[in-house]
Amino acid sequence: MRSGAFPQEAAQDQVLKFLAAQPACTVAMEACASSHYWAREIARLGHEVRLIAPDYVKPFVKRQKNDAADAEAICEAVQRPTMRFVAAKSEEQQAAAIVFRARDLLVRQRTQTINAIRGHLAEFGMVAAQGPSHVAKLVSAIEDRDTDIPELARPILRLLVEQLRSLDERVARFDRELARRAREDAEAKRLMTIPGIGPITATALVALVPTAQAFKRGRDFAAWLGLTPLQRFTGGKQKLGETSRMGERTLRRLLIIGASAAVRWAMRKGSTADPWLARMLARKPPMLVIVALANKMPRIVWALMARGGTYRAPVAAK
Repeated sequence: MRSGAFPQEAAQDQVLKFLAAQPACTVAMEACASSHYWAREIARLGHEVRLIAPDYVKPFVKRQKNDAADAEAICEAVQRPTMRFVAAKSEEQQAAAIVFRARDLLVRQRTQTINAIRGHLAEFGMVAAQGPSHVAKLVSAIEDRDTDIPELARPILRLLVEQLRSLDERVARFDRELARRAREDAEAKRLMTIPGIGPITATALVALVPTAQAFKRGRDFAAWLGLTPLQRFTGGKQKLGETSRMGERTLRRLLIIGASAAVRWAMRKGSTADPWLARMLARKPPMLVIVALANKMPRIVWALMARGGTYRAPVAAK
């Protein structure tokens, strides 16, 4: 179903009036911008709404891409017995997700500002190590009038420094808000018992994951996040490739960061309470262990979200 034939101002009213006059049926749509809003509104009229990922619709499109061909492809896709659908999100879920989208935007802008400062000062021979923690050296060089920075460039660089500080304050404000939500949410508290999952990741999981019941097992949840390996199976031979990276980018990135922190901590201490992690570190390179741990963490998350309880560290066999 598409509303492109209606004027933009009247599209919502006309589409909903048309569907309100129809008997209860199945309404299929591509999962895209505003599709969850439409799913909620149409479901209130008594219809069953099915959201399909655009990648699953594309194989059914015949030749030319137009509204009619897309509608036909959606009708074909929704009738497939093995088709997988996207769970419609509630208003509360989408509202809770805004803080993560906004924080990601500010973090990207902060990274761009840091790179701009670093690139401009490199033209004058001033270089600092990579990472946000080392940018203070460059800021000090800008504010110090004795450095060899042309006076023509100094006012512009100071504006970038002000922008960077403003972004730091706003990101810190988001972090405090996420920490507050984590303290008040019982499920987020349980998820934070998993090593490598902090307040930001825990609240992101609560806000961005549809429901644990939407997945049959933990591996399905890990695949939804894009943390399972690509499979190449032909002629009776199976070859596993790199992680697919086809799922929820925000959660995948947070889990990778959390796994990286857990692995670095274990390597720094020289020991870990998790026997599986200890065995992996003893025989595999660190980056591979990080990805493997990031693949394991969503399986534990799914178990806690689906069955309740808290994480208990495994006991090493004697």
